[in-house]
Amino acid sequence: MTPASSTAAAVASPVDWELASRVATKVSRRDPYAQVVSAAQLEADFESLTAQAETLVAAATGLPQLAGPARARVADRGAWVSANVASFQRLLRPLTDRFGERLAAGRMAPVARRMAGMEVGLLLGWMSTRVLGQYDLLIIEDERPEEQDLVYYVGPNIVSLERRFAFPSQQFRLWIALHECTHRAQFTGVPWLRPHFLGLVDRLLSSVDPDPARIVDGLKRALAEARAGDRPLDRGGLAAAVATPEQRQVLDQIGGMMSLLEGHGDVTMNRAGESLVPSAERFERVLRARRQSASVLTRFLQRLIGLEAKLAQYAQGEGFIAAVEEAGGDELLDRVWESSAWLPTLEEIREPRRWIERVELSEAVAGA
Repeated sequence: MTPASSTAAAVASPVDWELASRVATKVSRRDPYAQVVSAAQLEADFESLTAQAETLVAAATGLPQLAGPARARVADRGAWVSANVASFQRLLRPLTDRFGERLAAGRMAPVARRMAGMEVGLLLGWMSTRVLGQYDLLIIEDERPEEQDLVYYVGPNIVSLERRFAFPSQQFRLWIALHECTHRAQFTGVPWLRPHFLGLVDRLLSSVDPDPARIVDGLKRALAEARAGDRPLDRGGLAAAVATPEQRQVLDQIGGMMSLLEGHGDVTMNRAGESLVPSAERFERVLRARRQSASVLTRFLQRLIGLEAKLAQYAQGEGFIAAVEEAGGDELLDRVWESSAWLPTLEEIREPRRWIERVELSEAVAGA
């Protein structure tokens, strides 16, 4: 790409990504515990614990290791922000390109770009103060492969919790590594899962109409539902509240899939580390209380971006796994990894018996 075409592409984007990165980095601020443990020590710990976690997860799940050993990366908040800005740019490119083409000619385009950049930056900056670990699953591209397929650990946030609540460090770090390595096992050990997820995201982004009138219509529809006694934000935040019925169907598919994966991550994390992380129950209890004690403003922000709805869905995912295992053990649960057709919908996550009956009906038909 030539410098001229690169500049044109940057101007066309409806989001000022450079401003987003600057704002997020400023909002993330330094944690007082950031220098308590050296980066070198954290990196050595997590390199070892990630390898251990990967072995434990493989034994607990039976998912094959198809992509080579996991690579750990300890990041400060600024580095986490930079990685996620890059991921957002890659993931949202089809949508931002379409919006950019529509809005580039408008007189308010520069102002709109800066406003969007500030909003994205504020969101990522706030998230950077709370996230502990993350598997970057989004898009694999030819460019800079060394920066992809990484298991991230946000060092300052982890050390802060360890110091604040007197967590035993090795246990807590292994516990986090088990969860993130489970996600990597899901997306690398189930070959169809990543393209299926990205396909759903592409369907969702492709259905978004860049006409501002459509967004206004969605807001009106959400307000009407709220006046009728519904709670549209509880479906998944503002994006789900203003979505069209067709978009909600895709959001429900994504929600069902992510509920399953997060529930499976939590179940695996606790089972795989049962003998090695005796403090797991306390870790979970403290983190849950920490979320529930958040300020009114923070709770509203979590509702607005859909975080509270997602946390509820993840708890439902654990319930789904428990119900399926009770009905048919590991053999029945393993059906979810066979193909995208066997992923549970959000309704089936909430009512596991519906998924179980769907599988039983399929088996009955196949055996007839």
